Amino acid sequence: MTTEEKPAWDWAETTREALGKFLADHSITQGPVTTKAIGDGHSNLTYLVSDGRTEVVVRRPPPPPIPKGANDVLREATILTGLGAADFAVPDVLATAEAGELLDVPLYVMTFAPGAIVTGQTPSVLATAERRKSVGHSLVDTLARLHAVDIAEAGLGDLGRPEGFNLRHIKSMRRLLDHAGGGDDSAFDELHDWLIDNAPAESGAAIVHLDYRIGNLVIDEATASVQAVLDWELATLGDPLLDLGNFLVSVPVRGRALNPTAELSRALLEDGYPTREELAERYAEHTGADISRLPWYEAMSLWKLAVLYEYSRDKAVGGSGDPYYLRPGLVDSFLAEAEEIAGALK
Repeated sequence: MTTEEKPAWDWAETTREALGKFLADHSITQGPVTTKAIGDGHSNLTYLVSDGRTEVVVRRPPPPPIPKGANDVLREATILTGLGAADFAVPDVLATAEAGELLDVPLYVMTFAPGAIVTGQTPSVLATAERRKSVGHSLVDTLARLHAVDIAEAGLGDLGRPEGFNLRHIKSMRRLLDHAGGGDDSAFDELHDWLIDNAPAESGAAIVHLDYRIGNLVIDEATASVQAVLDWELATLGDPLLDLGNFLVSVPVRGRALNPTAELSRALLEDGYPTREELAERYAEHTGADISRLPWYEAMSLWKLAVLYEYSRDKAVGGSGDPYYLRPGLVDSFLAEAEEIAGALK
């Protein structure tokens, strides 16, 4: 968030006082608290909260209306709790509140993970080619570890249905597009049909993040490795190669126009960071995965992002969404890269 941008919602004096009391009642903080919007995301809202001694993070949905099943922060808290029990790198959930208990929407409180958030530029403490390489390797190694988490051990067997995930995911995204204003969907439809006709069987079943990119990770500055993975609102059980494909299309490529998620990861263009191809090969080495169909997963991820951005753009046009999505060219950028990948496979 830039200094010129205002958050979609912010704490008033009364709600901040209620938050301080809620946190004190849960023995998390003591006394009055301050709140500060943090993060570069455009969905659930994230705030750094402090009483001057203890810092925690609060997550809540954007202001209503909220589409059915979307922005479920309590589901996100359940995922964090399960992954924490499985010793995966996530913050600890400290408390949750149902809608009406504190605000008109639910929320949860988690520990604050100190470290670097890398987006447009690598912080100076990590800015050598060797340290950038270490960060890049940790990105993909952490994703591989996520896909190796025992679903039953994490208590997340009800998170989703991995069987038939790929085709079902395409169809659910297409239905979302049907609610996005009824514009010219020809570019979406052509890619949709190609994805359906060429969809591979699932490569396996795993907990998938589906918004895994460097800006959603906290990097430990001492070890140049991932300390915590954030923003789990899209997570489910599904095909791990779709998660890999989604991550890889967020990695910018020199000489290629940056799609919006790659723009949020612009730092990865700096010397030392592994390329998309190197990251994919390292993932395959760690997991034994067959990545021969990886371009389909990348095209699928780009098409899905285009759909989500178009849906969000339509909400913003109607006055109930984030104005970020009104920026020209966001959807077209995703579609153009997806068409390029699909065209090379035809």
